Amino acid sequence: MEYTNIKLSTENAVATLRLDRPSALNALSPELLAEFSHAVAEVAGDESLKALVVRGEGRAFCAGADLLFFESAFQQLDQFVAYLQRLNGCLFQLEELPILVIAVVHGYALAGGLELMLACDLALAAEDARLGDQHANFGLMPGGGSTQRLPRRIGMQRAMELLATGRWLSGAEAAAWGLVLRAVPAAALDAELEKLVAPLRGKSRPGLGWIKSVARRGQDLPLRDSIALESLAFAEYVATSPHPREGIQAFKEKRQPRF
Repeated sequence: MEYTNIKLSTENAVATLRLDRPSALNALSPELLAEFSHAVAEVAGDESLKALVVRGEGRAFCAGADLLFFESAFQQLDQFVAYLQRLNGCLFQLEELPILVIAVVHGYALAGGLELMLACDLALAAEDARLGDQHANFGLMPGGGSTQRLPRRIGMQRAMELLATGRWLSGAEAAAWGLVLRAVPAAALDAELEKLVAPLRGKSRPGLGWIKSVARRGQDLPLRDSIALESLAFAEYVATSPHPREGIQAFKEKRQPRF
């Protein structure tokens, strides 16, 4: 596929997917989502990659859904259904990707942009970024997972405040709430990202994949069930991958593992 609404690049075991509709603040059009889905599948198939970074070109990370599309879709409600299926399909792809997904947020991450960020495993934000759901400000409700992912990230009470009032948080406030991992000055985002991805490059890709999968699958299970899930996953990982044995051998030989 030729990409015209996104940019995909890879360097030093890290893929970067940039939303590339800067004049529309990277609004999530159906065309962008189709390219996004294709790109994430491309990343999933590259065994050399240890992380995917999601960013936005121009002045924003992502300002949400494409409202021009929404206006036309009011005349054909089946278009809404198809759009939400595609949007949610993209977000599930990120959650199911066998490597860590890191959102790097500057400018705005609003509504669908916030939902995109919430589907990433980790998020860094500029201190002056603006994050919020804002569907309620326009008589709408979320369709890309905010009502479900936001309470899981920051708790029900704080989530309900953001969902119901539509207010925005600064990047610094989002970090204090646990909505993002860290907030730094915008000029320091790239350096902070490198601190985060540098340790991942030497890790086992299957090992990272199993950790992510089990953590995500177990978060809504009773504790005994989630521990059982972890135990079964551990046994399957050891039985199917040479990396655990290489890791132990490297420890014994006082060297770095060769994954």
